[in-house]
Amino acid sequence: MRILVVDDDVELAALLQFALAGAGYEVVTAFDGDAALACFERHRPDLVVLDVNLPGRDGFEVLEALRRDSDVPVMMLTVRAAEEDEVRGLDLGADDYLRKPFSPRALRARVRALLRRAAEDAADPVLRAGDLVVDGSRSEMHLGDGERARLSTLELRLLRLLLGHGGRPVDPERVIGFVWSDRAAADRDALKQLVHRLRRKLVRIGGAGEWIEYVANAGYAFSRPEP
Repeated sequence: MRILVVDDDVELAALLQFALAGAGYEVVTAFDGDAALACFERHRPDLVVLDVNLPGRDGFEVLEALRRDSDVPVMMLTVRAAEEDEVRGLDLGADDYLRKPFSPRALRARVRALLRRAAEDAADPVLRAGDLVVDGSRSEMHLGDGERARLSTLELRLLRLLLGHGGRPVDPERVIGFVWSDRAAADRDALKQLVHRLRRKLVRIGGAGEWIEYVANAGYAFSRPEP
C-alpha cells in the first residue's frame, strides 16, 4: 500500500513517513499543494494524508482537485479547532480528520481503518432501492437514468448501512461507529450534518421528501418516499 503524505513542515513529514513506513507502507512526500497534485499523478497512492495549511494551494484546494477524478481516501491534518473547517473538508470529500498534535499510534490506527473501509466499499459496488442506484465503485448515485451525484466516502458508508437495514432504524451511536473510522472523530452533530448533506444530494438528482428519516428514540432509517 502506498501513502502520500503532504505537509509543509519538513520535520513532521519525515516523522509521518517514518511512522507509516515502520508499519509496512510505502510512503511518498510532498510539501506544498502543487507538488502534492503532481506527486499524486505520478504515484497514484492508495491513501493521502493531507495537511490543511499549505503554501500556495491549501489543503482544501488540493482536496477539491483530487475529488474531480479520484475517490482515494483522504485524511486531513489540522491544528484548527473551528467546526466550519471540518465541515468544509467533509463537504469537499475528506474521509477523516486528525488534529495535531497526535501520536504515531493514532495515525497508524486511523490509516488502517480508512484502508479497510475503502476495501469494503469496493467489494460491494452496487446497491439498489427502487429506482435509486448507489454505485460504490464510482462513488456516485442516481435515480433511474437521471443525473448522477458524487458521494463522499462517509456518505457512501451511511447509505450502505441504512440500505442494508431495509428501512429499519439504526441507532445513531451505531451509525457513527460504522461510518467514521474512529468513533472519537465524530458525534451526533457531525452525523446530522452528514445526513443533511446527503439529503440535499438526493433532492438535487430528483428525489423528493425525506429519504433519510429520523425515528425518535430509534435512530435513522432509509425511507423511500412514495412517488
